[in-house]
Amino acid sequence: MFEPHRDEEGGDIQDLLQRYQNLKNGRANAYIEEDDFEKIIEHLDEKDELNEAIEAANMALDQYPHSASLMIKKADLLLATRKYRDALNLLNTAALYDHKDMNLFILKTDAYLALDQPEKAIVLLQEALHLFEGPERTEVLFELADVYDDHEAFDKVFDCLQLILEEDPMNEEALYKICFWTDFTGRNEESIRLHEKIINEQPYNALAWFNLAASFQGLKLYEKAIDAYQYAIVIDEKFDYAYRNMGDAYLRIRKYREAIEALEKVLELSRPEDVIYEAIGHCYHRMKNFAQARFHYKKAVHLNPDDSRLYQKIASTYMQEGQWDLAIKQLEHSLRIHKHINEYYILTGECYMNLGQFKEAAQFFGTVVKNKPKLIGGWEYLIRCLVANGQLDAALAQTELAYMSTLGRTIFIYYRSAILFMMHKTNEGLLQLEMALSKSSKWLNKFVKFYPEVVQDSKVMSLLSQYKKDKKRKRS
Repeated sequence: MFEPHRDEEGGDIQDLLQRYQNLKNGRANAYIEEDDFEKIIEHLDEKDELNEAIEAANMALDQYPHSASLMIKKADLLLATRKYRDALNLLNTAALYDHKDMNLFILKTDAYLALDQPEKAIVLLQEALHLFEGPERTEVLFELADVYDDHEAFDKVFDCLQLILEEDPMNEEALYKICFWTDFTGRNEESIRLHEKIINEQPYNALAWFNLAASFQGLKLYEKAIDAYQYAIVIDEKFDYAYRNMGDAYLRIRKYREAIEALEKVLELSRPEDVIYEAIGHCYHRMKNFAQARFHYKKAVHLNPDDSRLYQKIASTYMQEGQWDLAIKQLEHSLRIHKHINEYYILTGECYMNLGQFKEAAQFFGTVVKNKPKLIGGWEYLIRCLVANGQLDAALAQTELAYMSTLGRTIFIYYRSAILFMMHKTNEGLLQLEMALSKSSKWLNKFVKFYPEVVQDSKVMSLLSQYKKDKKRKRS
C-alpha cells in the first residue's frame, strides 16, 4: 500500500492543504506558517494550478506582508501567466526587504526580456555580479551570457564564459558552451591561452584538452589539434566527439587511413550517422579504393535517403571504374530528389557520352544550357558532345548561341575557330583565332586541348608566334 506524499520535513502535504482549505473557509484556529505557505504554493504550481497558486500566494501575503520570499514566489507565478509588469512591481517591492536573493535577479531578468528590454536586464545582472561570490556569481554569469546571446552581443557571451572558467576551471557547462562560442566568434587564440592555463592546473581535464584542440583546429593548426585530441581520448577513451574532430583534422591533412581509424571509433561509441559514413567514404574515395568508398556512401544513404549528394558520390565511384550504366542509375536518384542541380545533368551527360549515346548526352547538356544560359560550362559540354558525335555544323551553330548567351565570352570564339579547322575551313578558322587572340589569350590552352591537331598546322603556329612577338614588343 502506498503512503501519502510527505514533504521534506515529514509533514503531510494533504494535511497542509486541508489546513489551507480551513483558512479559506474562515474556520477558527486555522493558522499556517510562512514556510508551509511556500510548500502549498510550490505544490499547486507543480500541478499547474496557477490561479490557485496565486490565490494561495495572496492569502500568504495577507498574513506575511513583508515576506520577500513570498513576494518572489508570487512574482514567479505572475511571470508564468504573462503579467510581466505586475511581476516587476512586486519584485521591486521584494528588493526593499531582501535585495540579495538570487531569485530576485533571475526573475527580474526574465521580466525585462519578456518586455523586450534586454538593456535593463544586462545592467541588472552586471550589478548583481558585485553582490555575489562563488556558485551564485557563476549563476549570474550564466544568466548574463544568455541575455547577451538574446541581444546578439556574441563576444560578450564568450567573455562571460571565460570569466566563469577563470574562477571555476572545472565547470563542465561552461567548458561545453565555450567550445561553441569560440568557433562562433573566432576567438581561438584567447581560447588557447585560457585552456592551456586550465590544463596546467588540471592536466586530466578531458574537456579542456578537447577545447584546446578545437581552437587549434579553428586556426587550421591540424597537427597540434590532433595531439590535443589524443590527450583528451587518453583521459576519456569514450570521448566520441574527440574522435570525430580528430578524424576531420586527419582528413584535412590528407592522412586518410588515420582519419578512417578515428571515424570508425566514432561509430563504435555513438549512434551511426550518415555524415560519419560519408566522411569514411570520402577517405576511401581519395585513396582510390572505390569499392570501399561506395560501401560507406551506401551506408550513409541508408540513414539519409533524401540526400541527393550521396547518390552523386556513389555515381562518381562507378564513373571512376568506367561503370557508366550503374553511375546513371545513381544519378537518376539524385535528379529525382533535386531536379535543378546542373551538376547532376552534366555528370549524366558525361556517362551517356562515354557509352557513345550522344543524343541522350546532348539532351542532358541542353537542359543545363536551358537552366543557366549565362554559364560557360553547360555550353562547353554541349559543344564537345556535338563534336564527339561528328555534328560539326550543329556544334558551330551552338558556339554562336553560346557567345551571345554568355555576353561575348571569348572562349566560344576559340571553339568556333577550332571547329572551323575541323571542317577544313582553314582561312575562316585563322580569322576567328586571330579575333580571339586580340581579345584574350586566357583560353588558348583550352583551344589547343579541344583540338590538339591544330599545333601541326604551320599557319596556326606562325600566327601564334607572331602574336607572342607583338605582345613582347608592347611590353617593352
